[in-house]
Amino acid sequence: MEMARIFKKIIPIIILIITLFTLLVSGCVNEKSEGNQGMVKLQPPSKGVYHSAFPDFGGSEDNVTSKRISNFEKLANKSIVWAAFSDNWGESNVTFPKTAVETIHDQGAVPYIRMMPRTSLDEIDESNLVYKPDPNYSLQKIIDGDFDNQLREYAREVKQTKIPIMIDFACEMNGNWFYWSGICNGGGVKDKYGDPNLADGPEKYRDAYRHIINIFREEGTTNITWVFHVDADTEPAESWNNYSTYYPGDDYIDWIGVSVYGYTYAGEEGENFTEIMDDAYPQLESISKTKPLAVLEFGVNEGKDKPQWIKEALESIKNGKYPRIKAVSYWNENWEEDDGTTSKLRIDSSKESLETYKQEISNLFFIDKPIFN
Repeated sequence: MEMARIFKKIIPIIILIITLFTLLVSGCVNEKSEGNQGMVKLQPPSKGVYHSAFPDFGGSEDNVTSKRISNFEKLANKSIVWAAFSDNWGESNVTFPKTAVETIHDQGAVPYIRMMPRTSLDEIDESNLVYKPDPNYSLQKIIDGDFDNQLREYAREVKQTKIPIMIDFACEMNGNWFYWSGICNGGGVKDKYGDPNLADGPEKYRDAYRHIINIFREEGTTNITWVFHVDADTEPAESWNNYSTYYPGDDYIDWIGVSVYGYTYAGEEGENFTEIMDDAYPQLESISKTKPLAVLEFGVNEGKDKPQWIKEALESIKNGKYPRIKAVSYWNENWEEDDGTTSKLRIDSSKESLETYKQEISNLFFIDKPIFN
């Protein structure tokens, strides 16, 4: 009888404990699902630098195959963390490139989407400079919501893959060769759009990028690492056209990066990697005090100095000259110029260039496995 009375008193206490524990766990689960706990972002390595590439996906930059990835990795004798390719809106009609993403993922790399809002692959004609927005995919149209339905579906499909993906919207916007560039969308004029104290071109770019990211957030898409990508060379070199004026903000962007090219045309005089980076790096640092930095594209044409250019580039990063750089991505492509000459940026454009790249990138400082949160 005594034991029965004890159990009678203990049972309500046990039930209360179980109830409280259930409520606590339930609360934690709800908090996790409603917060940002589900985000999957590429994290910078605490030591070393990621090795990545555009592994020659053809002239349209979107012919993604597993063989092209494996061919580059065999040449370099090292795997890549991400494989970059272009999502050309004029061809895709703003649809998610699912097959390309899955191909890259299946090959063991992170899909890096260069989101290119352009009607055609043609760049601005340098012999007849006419600065105007793309006829179909202008920054203003993006801001006005003309592509919201497509972008929402795009975001939902990204979410469904559950694959960690990187997206780089409208790269090198501070140049004068793409139709999304600041110079093509208002330039330094301040009284035709938005804040009268800000240059319209950069402000439109910033707002268009924010608009896209906000749509993905509204759809609950959390498996994206967002990248802000400038060119080292600002054209035109005017005060309104600096890197930071385009930046969407730390609340939107995960990585900040730059394109750095030596001579790319036959007979062209180019600068060494460090000559370019010594000017670009302080500007990159000033954009954000906390975001990891990357050399998102780099390369140089074949010539007597190509092996030395590659060697200097990779050794300057390895030796800590630019300590916030946490990734490098080589642009591995050859293309034919209008004059019939060929620009040969591929790492195997000569035996000497290939051996130099392989030797430098073989250092364990260059990492071939991604780290996620």
